Amino acid sequence: MTISSNASIHPSAVIEEGAVVADGCEIGPFCLIGPKVVLKAGVVLKSHVVVTGDTEIGEETVIFPFSVIGEIPQDLKFKGEASKLIIGKRNRIREGVTMNSGTEGGGGVTKVGDDGLFMHGCHVAHDAQIGNHVILVNSVAVAGHCVIEDHVIVGGLSGVHQFVRIGKGAIIGALTMVTNDVIPYGLVQGPRGQLDGLNLVGLKRSGVAREDITALRAAFQMLAQGEGSFMERSKRLGDEADSPYVKDIVEFVLGNSDRSFLTPS
Repeated sequence: MTISSNASIHPSAVIEEGAVVADGCEIGPFCLIGPKVVLKAGVVLKSHVVVTGDTEIGEETVIFPFSVIGEIPQDLKFKGEASKLIIGKRNRIREGVTMNSGTEGGGGVTKVGDDGLFMHGCHVAHDAQIGNHVILVNSVAVAGHCVIEDHVIVGGLSGVHQFVRIGKGAIIGALTMVTNDVIPYGLVQGPRGQLDGLNLVGLKRSGVAREDITALRAAFQMLAQGEGSFMERSKRLGDEADSPYVKDIVEFVLGNSDRSFLTPS
């Protein structure tokens, strides 16, 4: 066990032999830290937090009460093989969040990027890959093997089906079930998610230039109404696109996926 001398640890916390607790960490009352856990500098566990498994938590991440981080996957195929959970820097993981480690069949690692906000009751399942600046609103459930790219917002009480990819900058409305891949910068909403447009509010807030937003609008119209299949339209769009934002969409669509796409409604 390696515990920094300037870490603050409540006497009721349990830190098992082998754990690493770095400088400036704060471990609140009744927390449990397993023997393979690494807490990097400035991590804060408020109280009643369980961190277990082969789990690494990045600098200045704050975890709120009753979260369970790094437990084994909720997958009956899991047989105790080696698996990891890696969480990046400066995340805010609110009350009652669960994040599971990976499985052999999914690469063995669940990964969460930097600067995310995971609100009350969210679940991140085995082998999910979560990007930077992601927001999962209250009670969002992300299933196994999902990929959620940077700057995605998923609205409250939504679910993301296993193996789904959500492209960068997309937004998912509340109470939505996402069963297919979502293009970058897309807007998806409805009980069975439909691609209803672009995340224009998010693009404007991010300072995207007007000409790029105009190009994205034109690209969306082409994908919605052009000739040929969705994939044919995407390939044609790639040949014609100059905007890097449009190219993001084309590269995403033409990439490998286990799911089909939500197409413009």
